[in-house]
Amino acid sequence: MAAAKKAVLGPLVGAVDQGTSSTRFLVFNSKTAELLSHHQVEIKQEFPKEGWVEQDPKEILQSVYECIEKTCEKLGELNIDISNIKAIGVSNQRETTVVWDKLTGEPLYNAVAAPVSPGPSDPVAVVPSGSSVPAAGTSSVWLDLRTQSTVETLSKRIPGNNNFVKSKTGLPLSTYFSAVKLRWLLDNVGQVQKAVEEDRALFGTIDAWLIWSLTGGPNGGVHCTDVTNASRTMLFNIHSLEWDNELCKFFEIPMKILPNVRSSSEIYGLMKISHSLKAGALEGVPISGCLGDQSAALVGQMCFQDGQAKNTYGTGCFLLCNTGRKCVFSEHGLLTTVAYKLGRDKPVYYALEGSVAIAGAVIRWLRDNLGIIKSSEEIEKLAKEVGTSYGCYFVPAFSGLYAPYWEPSARGIICGLTQFTNKCHIAFAALEAVCFQTREILDAMNRDCGIPLSHLQVDGGMTSNKILMQLQADILYIPVVKPSMPETTALGAAMAAGAAEGVGVWSLEPDDLSAVTMERFEPQINAEESGIRYSTWKKAVMKSMGWVTTQSAESGDPSIFCSLPLGFFIVSSMVMLIGARYISGVP
Repeated sequence: MAAAKKAVLGPLVGAVDQGTSSTRFLVFNSKTAELLSHHQVEIKQEFPKEGWVEQDPKEILQSVYECIEKTCEKLGELNIDISNIKAIGVSNQRETTVVWDKLTGEPLYNAVAAPVSPGPSDPVAVVPSGSSVPAAGTSSVWLDLRTQSTVETLSKRIPGNNNFVKSKTGLPLSTYFSAVKLRWLLDNVGQVQKAVEEDRALFGTIDAWLIWSLTGGPNGGVHCTDVTNASRTMLFNIHSLEWDNELCKFFEIPMKILPNVRSSSEIYGLMKISHSLKAGALEGVPISGCLGDQSAALVGQMCFQDGQAKNTYGTGCFLLCNTGRKCVFSEHGLLTTVAYKLGRDKPVYYALEGSVAIAGAVIRWLRDNLGIIKSSEEIEKLAKEVGTSYGCYFVPAFSGLYAPYWEPSARGIICGLTQFTNKCHIAFAALEAVCFQTREILDAMNRDCGIPLSHLQVDGGMTSNKILMQLQADILYIPVVKPSMPETTALGAAMAAGAAEGVGVWSLEPDDLSAVTMERFEPQINAEESGIRYSTWKKAVMKSMGWVTTQSAESGDPSIFCSLPLGFFIVSSMVMLIGARYISGVP
């Protein structure tokens, strides 16, 4: 019997999507942007102490190889020839810090990760001790208790140091970014100190660790990162696009351990066989694209014009707005970051970044703390039953208000309750809260960059909720556009890889980017109603302020944020008045 014919497709491009909880490898058709196959592997997070988050770099690397091998097997089952995979891109969790031995390829310590959005009882904090500046200038940044003392020491070293760092990097001095984690490793891990002294140590974010390992490791591996990941280290000058000597001296980081900084789209090296992991299906394929996850989503959403923005809806929300070739420094607590540089000789583009701390987390809170839903998917059904919050507003300021308020004394409230209010109205109000917070960040972006948003492009798990998407369009009073293919982060990495010089299988010209179809949500209310609802939300936000004692809030004592669980909720007196049966929806 004759063997089945291999399917004939356009050139294919693979993408590694390495995140905090899982690794995936996805393969796209470069001519249609169609996702052909993928594989996913969950990875562990370790919490050796309260406020510490670590991951095993070797487990991450092994998961990448496993995903690549399994995806290639699946493609084979579909009779798709894997020799048609012409390039590989990498998208990764940003800021996570790895130091390894360049002679052995062994990590010298676990990867030090940024604390992720907390669970119902995890400690959080807004303000570094003794400072009125937000912990990382972004509303979804949680306090890294491991490196807090390092930041406090650094903050005393130079008067006005926060501006010194921010003017060069677009980032405030914070526990969140890589430089502080690296400084902690140098101060506290003997193996790291010794390897640096003996010129054996290499540093990198996850992308650098993966590219070095995949291109040969100790046997000629390429030690590099791209501009988007470098811009999240606090060591990179986003104006000169180079490691900054003054910053490295400030943090006392030896520049010899830093990776070479490259563009987001060029050939870095070729895939090598891993004999130890028996992996080599894509040996010789160039790794030619690299973007931090949020920048990858911006590219995958094709936000290539000034003023185009995307919002990723997850546990929190990440909003990026393309500001073009100019650095825009925010006056409203947003971050300035490198958006992408799609080629060695191509210009760099910048972005403003802001975050909503509590998005999907508020749905989880309704499920785990109040018990009014059994699964996250139920929220849409409940909200649909009533189609309105009936004047109920939910401000989920569980650990203070972030951008654009930066008010650590705030706490969560539900207000506007009546005897008619039930769990369906609260569910609707929770969805509205995500949308109102998004509008506040976008308003701040508009004020900073002066470019009114014409529409918002969206991705992430919560975008499957059609009520949420319609509410977002109504509250912003602009269209919300959702791609039919939700894997925009991986798609962005694949696009960068396929467009690289020497690969050239993916065109980034506007006329060639129409393959991905979009679902569009138009505002269904008038501008006046949208404005009234937003102004009432603002009133509710003001009511949430001042719950924590002024003295503690002003001192920036992190303990005030760690002493209360996420479930702390200023609504008990209201519940007593109207009866718990109305909150639960029981007649």
